[in-house]
Amino acid sequence: MNQQTSLVADDLVKMSHTELDDLFKKSPAGPIPSGPMDGTVLFDPGHPLAEVAAKVAHLLFWKGKIFDPVKGELRNEILPMGIPAIVAKVYSAPSWLDGKDCIVLDYSKTSLVAHWVRDEIRLVAPGLYLGLVFWEKDRILGFALASPAKAAATS
Repeated sequence: MNQQTSLVADDLVKMSHTELDDLFKKSPAGPIPSGPMDGTVLFDPGHPLAEVAAKVAHLLFWKGKIFDPVKGELRNEILPMGIPAIVAKVYSAPSWLDGKDCIVLDYSKTSLVAHWVRDEIRLVAPGLYLGLVFWEKDRILGFALASPAKAAATS
């Protein structure tokens, strides 16, 4: 396992697309998370305004995800109040990026709003997952998910 224990979500915001792809490719799928995970959107990694965009998105649109590994589901926490909505099925499967195992967050059978979305995550450090967002088969975005303890360490 090639994990960097000191890596936090803010580090991912500063990386380039190539660095994020390399990190994703060399990381294991890891276990399906359990409970709340704090989210960070990776709009344009490495861009000077990426950190500001990530903070604005967190305040106004998307807080993170709440995983229930027993049910194999998650709910996104959205809007400033963190309303649990937009359900996805969660399971292990090959990644569309490199064909290796990842954890898939599949909205195709659970959401009218995000029906065309598939997320993939891999564990890049203890308590920290790197995610890719696909719209149909096109990759459109990245994100980080941090356990509450890991997220608190970056605040």
